Amino acid sequence: MEFISIIMGSKSDWNVMSECVEVFKKFDCLYEVIISSAHRSPERTKEYVKDASSRGACVFIAAAGMAAHLAGAVAAQTSKPVIGVPLDSSPLNGLDALLSTVQMPSSMPVATMAIGKAGAINAAYFAMQILSLKNEELAGKLIEDRVIKSKKVELDSREIEVRIK
Repeated sequence: MEFISIIMGSKSDWNVMSECVEVFKKFDCLYEVIISSAHRSPERTKEYVKDASSRGACVFIAAAGMAAHLAGAVAAQTSKPVIGVPLDSSPLNGLDALLSTVQMPSSMPVATMAIGKAGAINAAYFAMQILSLKNEELAGKLIEDRVIKSKKVELDSREIEVRIK
């Protein structure tokens, strides 16, 4: 059974990372969520990644703030795709988290999303896109979601649209 794993560095990250869960629920996508820190509980992180991989985790989403580099710690433990979500939890407004997530050494990739909620939502969609490579039903749901969003843009525009004829 394939699933997506969400790992957060602390409980305070839940208000942002719950956005991932909402997306997964909408698409009936299997997921699990844990809190584990790259620095405060490195052994827990290492053991969890290995265990989750053996149980069917296909993609890992790792979210942390400050310069905590949870995504890199996860990537060091698996060859599965890792998606990093930098969080705004420092005086640098997430820039430190962004840089620590995006600046990986060669051969240790982490796909890095935007800081905060948009990043969490995009991480969920990107993880599902990876799974959809082998899951036609999920691929169909993602295409349908894009069609619905496209139509909504057109409807929203009609409410305010003004064109010169």
